[in-house]
Amino acid sequence: MKTRHCKALCVAVAALFAQGAMADTTLHVYVGGANRPDLMRKMFDQFEQKTPGVKVVIESGGSTSELQRAYLSTVLSARDSSLDVMMIDIVNPAQYMHAQWIEPLDKYLGSDATTIMKSYMPAYAKASVVDGKITSLPAYADAQFMYYRKDLLAKYHLPEPKTWDQLASEAKTVLAGERDASLQGLSIQGAPIEGAVCTFLTPYWSQGKDLIDASGRLTLDKPAAEKGMNMWLNLVDQGVVKKNVAEVKTQDTTTDFRSGKALFAVSWGMVWSHFQEPDSAVKDKVGIMPIPAMAGGSTDTCAGGWQWAVSAYSTHKKEAVALVRWMATPEVSKFLAVKAAMMPANPGVFQDEAVLQSAPWFTSAKPVLESARARPVSDRYGEISDTVRTATSAMLGRAVTVPDGIDAMAARLRRVMR
Repeated sequence: MKTRHCKALCVAVAALFAQGAMADTTLHVYVGGANRPDLMRKMFDQFEQKTPGVKVVIESGGSTSELQRAYLSTVLSARDSSLDVMMIDIVNPAQYMHAQWIEPLDKYLGSDATTIMKSYMPAYAKASVVDGKITSLPAYADAQFMYYRKDLLAKYHLPEPKTWDQLASEAKTVLAGERDASLQGLSIQGAPIEGAVCTFLTPYWSQGKDLIDASGRLTLDKPAAEKGMNMWLNLVDQGVVKKNVAEVKTQDTTTDFRSGKALFAVSWGMVWSHFQEPDSAVKDKVGIMPIPAMAGGSTDTCAGGWQWAVSAYSTHKKEAVALVRWMATPEVSKFLAVKAAMMPANPGVFQDEAVLQSAPWFTSAKPVLESARARPVSDRYGEISDTVRTATSAMLGRAVTVPDGIDAMAARLRRVMR
């Protein structure tokens, strides 16, 4: 898959090597534990072959976005030069850029910048730009989807639900018919993790509301927020969602659905491959669809994914940028798509025959990715996330009432964003 993007990269790498810029250089790259360091290693190996004199060493750790963000914040706030390149969550570029932790890429990309950025889907290109500067390049795209058991919906002659009310009705029909005490209707994330931010936002967005406006001003609509949270608690009371939902993490949802213990499950695209493993109880029984809407509302979902960024404290910035450019090419995206169903940010890769053969579900996933919404873009995102997920978990666990929980969320967000 030769592209103008990749040809330009080869020219840039050759020029650097000719200048001796890449001789005897070691790049230290941070890849979070859940982001398949084993596969990234194979692509780093190819980069080393293309750029003699450069060695890439992986620094790995952190199984969740929260743990990875905490680690990187510690390293970067200390102005530590031990990392050259980092894989960062799609929600973090604004925070890292305003803290001056990552190097703007514009001057390194030069005249190739426009061509490179146009090669990505709009949401993922937009996530890479902060205050008009290119902060990072997409590693892979993701979003939250609704997974469902195709076999069980077919057994009871039920369609894909379009609304949460319809999902509740269908779940109760299947649960009554199956009479399996281990089967739950729907698994969502209610523990105070990043997934709980999306648990709050999807029904809230569905009502046409925004948490933050284009100018960065808080626009929390209390009635809409309460309606969304009450919808979740209603699903708990109907027996569709687990009573201990406030303890459910992403891995719990993955494990339950994979073992056949959930009819519906909200989770990220990156878990699809787990459902298709040979020992999965739901292998070849999984459907994928957009997140349902609130009654009379729209279907909305959180955009996810990861970006490659260069540390502002790296002493090998030119070499680091060359590596980032390579890891953001269609060639690498195709490899990750075929080997691990990691969804490309480059729309052209979705048309590749090998990609579609290995992941035919990408055909259904692509429209969801293209319409996914970004979580609040703010240099205070870490605090915003902590506020929303903590309050959401408390309300789902009924540690506080919904009105009190929303009031507390709003008060803290006002303090964070003033």
